[in-house]
Amino acid sequence: MKTANKQSGRTLVEMAIVIAVMVLLGGLGLPAVRSFIDSFESGTGARPVISAALASARAIAAKEQRYAGIRFQKVYHPEGPLKASQYMIFIVNDYGKTRLAPGFRAVEGLQPIKLPDSIGVMDYELVNQKIISDPAWEPSSNHPVDVTDLTTFSIIFSPTGKLVIHDLRIRNRDGIYMPDNSVPAKVSLDDIFNSEENIINYNVGMFVQDDYPPFLDREPSRRAFVIYDRREFKQAYEKGLAYSGYLVKLMPDAIHINSYTGTMIEK
Repeated sequence: MKTANKQSGRTLVEMAIVIAVMVLLGGLGLPAVRSFIDSFESGTGARPVISAALASARAIAAKEQRYAGIRFQKVYHPEGPLKASQYMIFIVNDYGKTRLAPGFRAVEGLQPIKLPDSIGVMDYELVNQKIISDPAWEPSSNHPVDVTDLTTFSIIFSPTGKLVIHDLRIRNRDGIYMPDNSVPAKVSLDDIFNSEENIINYNVGMFVQDDYPPFLDREPSRRAFVIYDRREFKQAYEKGLAYSGYLVKLMPDAIHINSYTGTMIEK
């Protein structure tokens, strides 16, 4: 399926945001990014927040001279992903700490950015694949592709600042497979990515790391996403119409990322 896209113009405010991020990162480093992110916590517009986060991730990749990006993922919630809030997490490739060649961890010192409760962000390419392969597909707990998979994906930049497709697997900063803090050799105190076991039993971590296939496993990064209304999606999901009655209508409005500038391309 081919989708015609054109790059929309940037507003003065958005350009100022991107320039400010680059200046802060170049001159002051990661502490400046923390202050910058704090200023968005009360904001309601998803697009400017996502745009600024992408610019920050691109600048981190250039500054750290390693692959870095944004991870979209829902926080662990005992009642499932429909109830969970979605966040953007700054991630960086780190073989030394994750012990995996495609291993990424959360950037230390940068807290995840919570998206507005009214919206969510979904993996455009995964939804598009399902459109082509299985027109009757509906996301459900009994299907190989569920809400967790649809709302968990990453956008990665190279050290030169170019958007790339890069295999990745998210792990805690201690590099432990399925950590269990009841076992001395498997303790991880990573407060961002951790095992489901530690999140539930020890309240350590917010997001389940990629040690739980098929929904949380090694995967390629992405180039596009879809912003959806969480209330409308939930209503459609409960009626068995999340895909055919709702998601398919959003596909023409997918947001793609410019490979060279890292900016969002919208129709």
